[in-house]
Amino acid sequence: MIEKKHITNRFIKYIKIDTESNPYNPAFPSSEKQWDLAKLLVEELEQIGMQDIDLDENCYIMATLPSNIDYEVPTIGFISHIDTSPDFTGKNVNPQVIDNYDGKDIVLNKEKNIILSSSYFDDLLQYKGQTIITTDGTTLLGADDKAGITEIVTAMEHLIQHPEIKHGKIRICFTPDEEVGKGAHLFDVAKFGADWAYTMDGSQIGELEFENFNAASAKVTLTGKIVHPGYAKGKMINSMLIANEFIATLPVQEVPEKTEGYEGFFHLHDIKGNVEETVLDFIIRDHDLELFEKRKKLMQKIANDFNNKYNQEIIKVEIKNQYFNMKEKITPVMHIVDMAEEVMKDLGITPLIKAIRGGTDGSQLSYKGLPCPNIFAGGHNFHGRFEYVPVESMIKATEVIIGIAKKVTKK
Repeated sequence: MIEKKHITNRFIKYIKIDTESNPYNPAFPSSEKQWDLAKLLVEELEQIGMQDIDLDENCYIMATLPSNIDYEVPTIGFISHIDTSPDFTGKNVNPQVIDNYDGKDIVLNKEKNIILSSSYFDDLLQYKGQTIITTDGTTLLGADDKAGITEIVTAMEHLIQHPEIKHGKIRICFTPDEEVGKGAHLFDVAKFGADWAYTMDGSQIGELEFENFNAASAKVTLTGKIVHPGYAKGKMINSMLIANEFIATLPVQEVPEKTEGYEGFFHLHDIKGNVEETVLDFIIRDHDLELFEKRKKLMQKIANDFNNKYNQEIIKVEIKNQYFNMKEKITPVMHIVDMAEEVMKDLGITPLIKAIRGGTDGSQLSYKGLPCPNIFAGGHNFHGRFEYVPVESMIKATEVIIGIAKKVTKK
């Protein structure tokens, strides 16, 4: 049995360490503060009795739980990421623990009138009677993915403390910079040495995912001409107004707030500009590879049309692929998904098998030769002030890890 207070305290200890990654720094890790949690985790892994603990020069932590059986079974792995999203601050996280949640609105910050509404975020209602950890409304929580780290460390600790539970060799890894798309870039699959792995990086209880978006970033640079506004007729080119026109030319219904399921989108997430130059940062997403390629071509075509209109290169588009749909790599080894599904059912959890409207380290790792489906970590409303996690979901995720370790010995 996983002790509720113990897992709560561990999670809170992790989220109080600011590990926000930096999308504009090419270094590994992209922010020095990720080392703070990494070093703490090394100490904890030593304390609970893990072996072969290694923190490398790029802030990847790997460790081993040796097999306690006398026959060969596959080596499995569990992976989570250290960093939190740069979309919202993770500094000075002040968590609130709500015991026996009553299903009503939760006041996160009375002074600023910030409320986690159960009518707006109706997923809250399924956790009535449980213990909910929220923010104070001024930061994100960090359940993405410190809930996953908490669950992996707690599961390894439980297996070490209960040697009567039989398991094969287990490898774990905590990666930096997942939130900025680099978490798997320097992951050494050969060194990790697992036959397959699971990322503990999903959302609500029951999620089990082996499909994700194909993903690209797009930087659109628009060049204007500054002239004194009193004498600008026929001379000034205002890059900000052209940027507005460019944005409006994209399909207006194909944005995150108007899509769901397998529907792809264009997402404008940052604008910087003045008359002379405006830079638009987009992400492009689609589960279908053919549609994904069409989206990239459409953005370039719109830019070309504008350049032809102005008879000069007024718009430049730079598109970079980030990751691809791991379905292609997981489908040939579907038994690893089936195993996780069986464990969830054994624990009374209803599996929610669906496509990720995002990506995980597992999508890139699957293409590097390590098949890696994604399992729920329990959190909701990632990347913002309304993020929360039920403690009971973290306990169940921990039990899923232990259950998979047990089931491998019987397959």
